[in-house]
Amino acid sequence: MSRDLIIRYRTLPEQADENTRLVKAVFASLAEINPKGFAYATYRLADDVTFVHVAHFDGAENPLATLPAFADFQRDLSQRCAESPTPTEATVVGSYDSAA
Repeated sequence: MSRDLIIRYRTLPEQADENTRLVKAVFASLAEINPKGFAYATYRLADDVTFVHVAHFDGAENPLATLPAFADFQRDLSQRCAESPTPTEATVVGSYDSAA
């Protein structure tokens, strides 16, 4: 069973760069373990404080759950945010050469 998940939130302006640093550490960890059946992308929107994460899972396992870098990212997330993360299940209608 595959799942697609979109998470959107806004950071405090003074926390946006730190959030970006923590997100990049998660991607570095993912590159090391190279999980199969998992696609993930994070976008920092033009307002510079809104982040959107898009994940695709083939199966029930979330490889992020095992990463220390992801635990670091989540640790103080609520303190970095002006608007809390909102996860939403999604259905792909169409995709062309998409990373997630």
